[in-house]
Amino acid sequence: MKLVKTRFGTARPHGGSTIALSAFLLPLLISLQGCVVGPRYVAPVTQSPPAYKEVAPQVQQSSDGTTWIPVTPQDATVRGNWWEIYQEPELNALEEQLNISNQNIAQSFQNFMAARAQVRQARAAYYPTVSVGPAYTRGRTSANTAGTFPGLNPNSNDFSLPFDVSWEPDVWGRIRNSVREAANAAQVSAADLANQRLTEQANLAVFYFEVRGQDSLLDLYQQTIEAYRKDLVLTQVRSRTGVDTEQSVAQAQLNLDTAIASATNLRIARAQFEHAIAVLIGQAASSFSIPKRQLTNNVPTIPIGVPSQILERRPDISAAERTMSEANALIGVETAAYYPTFTIGGDLGLESATIGKLFTWPSRFFSAGPSASELLFDGGQRRGLIAQYKAQYEADAAAYRQTVLTAFQQTEDYLASVRWLGQQRQEQQNSIAAAERYYNLSLIRYKTGVDTYLNVFTAQTSLLSNQQTAITLQVQQMTSSVQLIEALGGGWDTSQLPSEKAVAQR
Repeated sequence: MKLVKTRFGTARPHGGSTIALSAFLLPLLISLQGCVVGPRYVAPVTQSPPAYKEVAPQVQQSSDGTTWIPVTPQDATVRGNWWEIYQEPELNALEEQLNISNQNIAQSFQNFMAARAQVRQARAAYYPTVSVGPAYTRGRTSANTAGTFPGLNPNSNDFSLPFDVSWEPDVWGRIRNSVREAANAAQVSAADLANQRLTEQANLAVFYFEVRGQDSLLDLYQQTIEAYRKDLVLTQVRSRTGVDTEQSVAQAQLNLDTAIASATNLRIARAQFEHAIAVLIGQAASSFSIPKRQLTNNVPTIPIGVPSQILERRPDISAAERTMSEANALIGVETAAYYPTFTIGGDLGLESATIGKLFTWPSRFFSAGPSASELLFDGGQRRGLIAQYKAQYEADAAAYRQTVLTAFQQTEDYLASVRWLGQQRQEQQNSIAAAERYYNLSLIRYKTGVDTYLNVFTAQTSLLSNQQTAITLQVQQMTSSVQLIEALGGGWDTSQLPSEKAVAQR
């Protein structure tokens, strides 16, 4: 359909009735709005193991002498503010500050907001576009132009107020797939935000228990240094009276100096963990400090649930699944490129040679009509793009399966770590008891002159090493329990992920 402009500035259809054709095509295009090309997305199904391998067997003895294993409720999962399970008010307060002031979380949140805005941009394609271009033209006709009438004013004005309207019906679902792709991308961003928050919360808890562990080690070394000073005084007295030698004094001095240097080194580690916590809660390291207090916590009972719940509780798994849906929508967007594109457009407005008559009825003009376009040859570009997006979808599917496998691995790793570290801590207490007995016997034999100070020196080193190992194991078990909760998804689940509709709301 072609529109030709008359000499009076109005427009009339040429080659048929535009209005009649529009009245025929518009219902047809609207009826085709339900067509969506491209593959239908089906969420992946992953087979989960029936139970965790590394869960400690809870065998109990019944009254009749038989043993049985109690069933763990399947709804026993960590919920809400998971760090409260440690019953540490100071840790609770730090976690609350982190949720408000952590800059990595703030960055992820703004990335999510940007992704939501992109959904609204994609949804805008559902609606027509309207533009206006007011213009004024001042012209003069040459007096030497053939056909010019003598006395006619060669100057002219043209005032125009045109409006352009254009709408592309979503016949093949290209816009719907574009909106779905953007909404899925926003859901991925929301899951990334949840994962970032969980990571930062877990890091804070780990650093907190590391600080408390350093405080316990410092307290141990302070007690050890005091004991070593007394031993040094004893060896000095015995050396002056001729009972012992300067070698014993040198050994005692070496033990004391080594302990003092080691305690200084512990302060470096504590300061670094304290500084890391300051960054996590959005404060300058120079103005933040944590009071010294020993680590007195034991690992709480952590509700594990069943392996299949991992798929619903880990935000990184949800992000990987939504990424697959996003890739599937892109295939649909490109598939629609094989089909014709329909557009309904028109112009209307006012035009006059004098501004005083611009807004009068005779100044009006309009034109309207549908159009269609189809790409007949592109050298295989569309086919190549579809192949690219299909390969990307398969890659995202592989990434999803790998994320699930990694989630199971991490959970089993930290289950084993918490379990065996608990057993090792019990065994380590036996080592400490043996080292204390060895030290006491060595000290008695030294004081009675049976053995030299070398045996006391060896016993002191062994006792300190075992005591230090016990504290280190306690810290490791506490941090492993935090990492286990993180591997289980913290208190998050997929019900907290915003829907495709929700991310598009203004």
